[in-house]
Amino acid sequence: MFDAFDFSSISQLRERLCLDFTNTTPYHFSLDEDHMHGYADLLAWGVDEALLSADEAERLWAIAERKPQAASAIFRKAITLREALFRIFASSEHDEQPDARDLDTFNSALAEAMTHMRLMPQDGGYGWEWIGDADDLAQMLWPVAWSASELLMSDERERVRVCGGEDCEWLFVDTSRNHSRRWCDMTVCGNRAKAKRHYHRSRSDSEA
Repeated sequence: MFDAFDFSSISQLRERLCLDFTNTTPYHFSLDEDHMHGYADLLAWGVDEALLSADEAERLWAIAERKPQAASAIFRKAITLREALFRIFASSEHDEQPDARDLDTFNSALAEAMTHMRLMPQDGGYGWEWIGDADDLAQMLWPVAWSASELLMSDERERVRVCGGEDCEWLFVDTSRNHSRRWCDMTVCGNRAKAKRHYHRSRSDSEA
């Protein structure tokens, strides 16, 4: 088994696949705490999101060990896509136009993903299925790009928020009734912010 970060330990939100992908780092303006350090971590994330089975990930890792330069290139491509998606969604929150270079990065990934999609019969109807070389090192990025396209073209795009936590930049969809949700997770970032406010109030009261 390859050595990689355990993504199940960070309790991803599981709201949208593309947002889970952007949330593989807690802080985009400083990647020191990034959970993604190499291709093995990308595989581990794919397994955690059920994009790959454990056996599929092991097979891809064996290929990556034989082709380290190709695996490194795919990893760099993944991080470039992740950061572009983060900036695109963050710009939408502030009603700003995304950077053209970020859109180019995203559209390139989406175009590649769409070459691996086929409409197939499913459960009495039709649905999308992924096809392609089972040994393609980039296959876990295809559904990420498609997920982002669906979210960007939906009404939910206007409710994507950046967590207001001091040490968190996770993206989430604000589904609260009055659209006032501030944190990715109230039990984590929300409680941390409340505890900090309580500390400062208590300190101010004691000093008074």
